[in-house]
Amino acid sequence: MAAPSTVASCEDFAEFQELLRVMRTIDDRIVHELNTTIPTASFVGKIDAGQTCKELYQSLMDAHTSRERIIKNCIAQTSSVVKTLREEREKAQDDVALLKQLRKEQTKV
Repeated sequence: MAAPSTVASCEDFAEFQELLRVMRTIDDRIVHELNTTIPTASFVGKIDAGQTCKELYQSLMDAHTSRERIIKNCIAQTSSVVKTLREEREKAQDDVALLKQLRKEQTKV
């Protein structure tokens, strides 16, 4: 079970959370994955348990790497937006809408 290879949109936080939830499927189903990967006594000779465990491990590592990359990318994107908004806020101290947008982005980070 591989993680979906998709480009994360950081604009919609709910959409981003849903993407992460989907990407956690392999972690959430690890007991099931182990039960289906490790052969029972009747199938020991028919399945290479070492190879299937390696494949499961690689799937887990790929999923973790993908999630980490997407999370770090969104943090970097949102931090850049916060930096820009802070600079704009310094120029326009009385702009309430700008302040709200800045707070929203800071909360997202």
